[in-house]
Formats: sequence, C-alpha cells, structure tokens
Amino acid sequence: MKHTGTILLTAALLLAPSMCATAQNNAAAAQNEDKVYNTRTWSQEDATRIVQEVRHKLLSLTNYSVFDSLSFGIQGKTIVLRGYASRPILKSDAEKTVKGINGVAGVINQIVVLPNSPNDDRIRIGVYRRIYGQPALRRYSGSPMGFGDFPSIARMAGGITQDPPRGYHAIHIIVNNGHVILTGVVDRESDANIASMQANSTPGAFSVENELMFPGATQQGK
Repeated sequence: MKHTGTILLTAALLLAPSMCATAQNNAAAAQNEDKVYNTRTWSQEDATRIVQEVRHKLLSLTNYSVFDSLSFGIQGKTIVLRGYASRPILKSDAEKTVKGINGVAGVINQIVVLPNSPNDDRIRIGVYRRIYGQPALRRYSGSPMGFGDFPSIARMAGGITQDPPRGYHAIHIIVNNGHVILTGVVDRESDANIASMQANSTPGAFSVENELMFPGATQQGK
C-alpha cells in the first residue's frame, strides 16, 4: 500500500508542473491578446477626446448646411464617416479635417453625395419654408424668415445648395431624388411629428423618412 501511495504521489507531483505551465501559458496568451487589442483601440480618455473633436470639427465645417447631415462611427482607431452631402466638397472636407485629429489612424468615408437636381432643390426650398415657417418650429432656426424669396448669383449658377440659409438649424433636410429625410434633434415628439407633416405636404416630395430624435426616442421606436 505504501508503494502504491508513493507511485500516486509521484504522478501527482509530475502532473502539477505541467498544469502550472499550461496556466502560465494561458495567462501569457491572454495578456498578449490584451496588448494587441489595446494597440488597436484608444484608451477611454483618448476615445472621449477624439469623439468630441470629431463632432466639433464636423459641425464647424463652413460647407455644412441645413441640407446636409453628417454622422460618424468608430472601428478600432478608424473613424467611419456617414451621412449625406449636398456638395462633393463637403465630403472631402469632412475626411480631411478628421484625418488631422491626433490619434486617428484612418478614415473610411461613406458619406453619400446627393445628386445635383433642380427638382430636388425645389423640394428643399419647399420643405424648408414649411418647417421653419411653422410657428411651433421657428425656435429651431437662427436664420431670418424669407429664405429663397430673393435670387442670388450663386443660387442661379449652381442651385440652392450653393447658397443655403446660414446659421443654426436643428432640423436638417435631406432630399435625394425626391425622397426627403429629416435628421437632427428636437425637444419633443410632437415637434418631430409636426416637422414630418410639414415635409409631407410639400409638392413633389415622394416620401418622407423622419429620423428626428427627441428625449426618450430611439431609432427603432420611431
């Protein structure tokens, strides 16, 4: 019996170093994976800073107007630009300014450039007047009334997107071959519904997709 016990004890002692080595190897592999993961992503501090910088730089673009809508996502250390641009220069300017942010490894530009269409321009003017001319929605714009009432050289040469209304606009109006998309943020659901009804009443608009956000709203629940 003593002999058998000695054999079992010896086997256990031989097995223990092997198990320890396996555990150490697994721990080392996990650490290596964490290191690789960390080199592909930002720290929480850097991520917060970069998100704020991207948002600020996109909103500060001089070519960004009420007829454009930009958003972005993150893949590792790469920024993915999305949305709609009424002019090609906005797409290229957005990519250029985001690439210049410290810590951004690359930019995937998925911004859709909208077609240059006189019919779409007429719809843009119509939707704009109906939404921002509605008393309940006036507070969402910092521009004076009367947009589009007077011709301009830029507008006559290249369409309404070449001379859009300036200033603050909470509701953005995207028109793509007659189809309207409303984006932005409003204070309440009733305002989002009013904006949608105003857009739907615009002659020439084929459809209206209401993506306006408000407190308590989700993309799926709208």
